[in-house]
Amino acid sequence: MTDLLEKAIVTVRRLAPEQQDEIAHLLLSLAGAGEEPEEIGPEHLPHVLEGLAQAERGEFVGDEAMQATFARFLHP
Repeated sequence: MTDLLEKAIVTVRRLAPEQQDEIAHLLLSLAGAGEEPEEIGPEHLPHVLEGLAQAERGEFVGDEAMQATFARFLHP
């Protein structure tokens, strides 16, 4: 394990269990661990479709907004 990944794991251990599970799902997905895709509930589908449409149009959030989002997860 790299030093950076070890640091990330230590940081994630400090988060609430629900946040830890969300990050674990993301890591497994990124690593191609064969997890089945999560089903999207009907109440979330419009938001997912809008997000995909925004991506298709090249509408992405800026670096500043992303850093603020990550800060909320790492320093709740």
